Amino acid sequence: MTAQEFQNIAHTIPVNPGIYKYYDAQNTLLYVGKAKSLRKRVSSYFVKTFTSYKTHELVQRIHHIEFTIVDSEQDAFLLENSLIKQFQPRFNINLKDDKTYPYIVIKKEPFPRIFLTRTVIADGSEYLGPFTSVGRVRELIAFIRNNIPLRTCKLNLTDNNIQKKKFKVCLEYHLGNCKGPCEGLQTAEDYRDGLQQIRNILKGNLNPVIHHFKEEMKAAAANLAFEKAEIIRKKLDHLEQYQARSIITTNRLTNVDVFSLLRDGDQAYVNYLMVENGTIVQTHTSQLETHLDEPDEEVLSFAIAQLRGTFNSLSQEIIVPFELDYSEPNVLLTIPKGGDKRKLLELSEKNVNYFQEELKRKKILRLEGKDDAERKEVLYQLQEDLQLPLAPIHIECFDNSNFQGSYPVSAMVCFKDGIPSKKDYRHYNVKTVQGINDFATMKEVVYRRYKRLQDENQSFPQLVIIDGGKGQLGAALESIEELGLQGTMTLVGLAKNEEEIFFPGDQESVKLPYNSESLKLIRRIRDEVHRFGITFHRQKRSKGTFKNELEQIKGIGKNTADQLLKEFKSVKRIKELSEEELSKAVGASKAKLIRDHFTGTSQPTDIPPLAPGT
Repeated sequence: MTAQEFQNIAHTIPVNPGIYKYYDAQNTLLYVGKAKSLRKRVSSYFVKTFTSYKTHELVQRIHHIEFTIVDSEQDAFLLENSLIKQFQPRFNINLKDDKTYPYIVIKKEPFPRIFLTRTVIADGSEYLGPFTSVGRVRELIAFIRNNIPLRTCKLNLTDNNIQKKKFKVCLEYHLGNCKGPCEGLQTAEDYRDGLQQIRNILKGNLNPVIHHFKEEMKAAAANLAFEKAEIIRKKLDHLEQYQARSIITTNRLTNVDVFSLLRDGDQAYVNYLMVENGTIVQTHTSQLETHLDEPDEEVLSFAIAQLRGTFNSLSQEIIVPFELDYSEPNVLLTIPKGGDKRKLLELSEKNVNYFQEELKRKKILRLEGKDDAERKEVLYQLQEDLQLPLAPIHIECFDNSNFQGSYPVSAMVCFKDGIPSKKDYRHYNVKTVQGINDFATMKEVVYRRYKRLQDENQSFPQLVIIDGGKGQLGAALESIEELGLQGTMTLVGLAKNEEEIFFPGDQESVKLPYNSESLKLIRRIRDEVHRFGITFHRQKRSKGTFKNELEQIKGIGKNTADQLLKEFKSVKRIKELSEEELSKAVGASKAKLIRDHFTGTSQPTDIPPLAPGT
C-alpha cells in the first residue's frame, strides 16, 4: 500500500482506542498493533520515513487493514497480546518458547490424587502451575508425599464402594504414606485439609502448614501418642528446612512478579521471577525476536503480558527496571531504588545475563546441530567477510606445539561443509628442523601436506588457516610457492590472542564482528586444532618418545640410543663426539647417521631447505 493509497482511506479509520491488523495480498496476517487512537497510530506508518529496513518492508507488503474498536487502552493491550499469541504474525515480536510446561494436577475424583502432567484437560480437575522445571515438580511431589499422606492408587473410592468394603489397605498405608481412605479410615474432610496444605506449599506459603503440624503434634502429645508426635516433629523439621532453603527475601514482601530485559540486536532476553510469600516459586528466561526495532518498553510490556498469562500470575505488583506503558488493570508497576525489591531485580538481571552467556556457550562455533542449508549460510558469510573467491567448503588449519621448548610437533585439522572431517586430520613429527623454530616447522608441515595432495591428485582446500602471526604465515606461503600452488587456495594467519586475521602482504589485519557466525566458526576450528595437537603431544610424552633425541634419528633404534646414553651419559656429550669416537661405540654406519643428524647435513629429498633468513 502506497502513501497515496492510504490517504484515500485515512478518513475511514476510527479515532477510538483499539487494535489494527495488517494483511498482505494473500490475506496473511502480517502485524497486530494497539493504539490509543487508531487513525493517528496507523497514519504514522505512511507519513514517516523509516530508517529500519524491516519497517519499510512491512509497509510495502500491506494490502488491506482491519480494525477492532475497544472501550479502553487496557482492553486494547489485552486483545493485542491475545491475537499475537494466537496468530504469531511475522512482523510482531516473537516469543521463542514452544515448550510444554508441567503442571501438578489435583484430579477431580473422590479423594483426589496428585500427580505430574503436561496435558491440561477440561475435566474439572485443578491444575497448579505451570512449572518451568520438571525436576522441580518431581521434587515438590516427593516433598509433599513425604509430609502429607495421600493416596497414590487408582481405585474408584466412591462412598458406595467404601461402604461395601470393596478395597483393602495396601503397603502404602502400613508405611505411613496413606491414611487408608479406601477402608474408610480417613474422612473426606481430613483429606481435603491435606489438599489445602499442599496448595499452600506450592504457593510458597509454608507458615499455615507449619502451624497445622504444630497443632497436630501438640494434640498427639496431649493424648500421650508420643510416637505419632515424634513423626510429626520430624515433618516439621523437614518443612522448616525447606522453608529456610526457599525464602530469598524478608516476609515484608508477599506476592510480586519481577522482570528484567537484555537486548542484543534483534534478540531480546527477559527473565521472570514469580515471588509468593517471600519465596521464589518460579524462575524463567525467555528469548524474543524483534522485527521492527521495537523500543525496550514495548518488548518488555509484550513479554510481561505473555509470561504472566502463561504462568497464571495474579500478582498485583510488578517490579521492572524502567518506566513502561503496561495497561493491565489493578496492577502496580514498581521501579525499585533499593531494599529487598532492588535485590530481587538485581537477581533477575543476573539470571538474564547468565542465560545469554549460556546460550552463546552452547551455540558458539557449533555447526554440527545445524542442517545443510544453515551450515552453507555460515560458509557463504565467511566467504563474504574475508572476500574469498570461493565459498570455503573445505578448510584446513595448522598449529605447532612443543614440550617445554623441545621436540616440536604439528597438527592439522580439516573441516568440510562447516563440520570436522576427522578422517582427514593429520599429526606431524617434525623431521628437518633443529631446535625450536616455529617458522621452519610451519614451512615443513605445510609443504609435506600439500606435496602429498599434489602427488595423489587430491582436491585442495579453499581456505588454509595458519594459527600464528605473520611469520608463520610467511613461512607457509613459501612452501605453497615452491609447490607452484599460488592461487589454488587462500592462506590466512590467525593471531593467537587478538583473533585478528592476516592476509599475506597486508599491513592491516581483518577483525570479524565478535558475535558473527564467521568468527565463531574460525574459533571452533582453532580450538579443534589446539585440542588435536595437545592430545598428540600428550600421547607422545606418555609413550616416552621424548626421552631422548637419539631416537628421533632415522636408522637409530631404541637399543642403540640406550647404549649411547649408558656409555656417554647425555645427548649433549654425544653431540660433541667425533665420528671416529662414535664408530668405536656403535659402528661406522650408525656413527655417520648420528653425526649427519647433529651437523644438519642430512636432508630429506622431498622437502626444500629453508630460504636464507627464514
